[in-house]
Amino acid sequence: MTHMTTYPGVQLGENVTVEDYVIIGKPPEGKKSGDQKTVIGDGTLIRSHTVIYMGNVVGINCQTGHHVLIREDNTIGDSVSIGSHSVVEHHVTIEDGVRIHSQAFIPEFSVLKKGCWVGPNAVLTNARYPLSPRAKEELEGPIIGEGAKIGANATILPAVRIGENALVGAGAVVTKDVAPGKVVAGNPAVVINEISELST
Repeated sequence: MTHMTTYPGVQLGENVTVEDYVIIGKPPEGKKSGDQKTVIGDGTLIRSHTVIYMGNVVGINCQTGHHVLIREDNTIGDSVSIGSHSVVEHHVTIEDGVRIHSQAFIPEFSVLKKGCWVGPNAVLTNARYPLSPRAKEELEGPIIGEGAKIGANATILPAVRIGENALVGAGAVVTKDVAPGKVVAGNPAVVINEISELST
């Protein structure tokens, strides 16, 4: 018997697999259980100890690792993979085919475009001035372009745009936008190559 908790308003699609100690539809502070629907698409696999808050819409054939936290009001496309111990904060858009590896952090108001890849322990940030009294009112997450790849342990600063098919090297600290097809590395990250050069 599976030990799981589902709150009112949860809609599970066909052939959804939910492992032990999963919580789905948990209301955030200030909201009541069932105030919003939580939709889990067909064929999705939710591994043990994952918590999915209320108001999420998850597409078909997605999967989580173990101990994943997905906060409220996110839109998650089809065939998305979120690795173990990763955190997705609220109001995030994750398009089809995105892969988020283990222990990544995706903050509020981030956008991950179709088919992009976020490596293990990568951290996206969204507060330009964390000590400002208006910090929570001015949050702006990064936009990771279609097909872009973020290496392990990289840090992406608030509002940075990573262009389509760009590559961010492991451990890089990205402080400004990266143009499509560029390869960046270092702290602060600088352009070191072109994707087209790596593939020839």
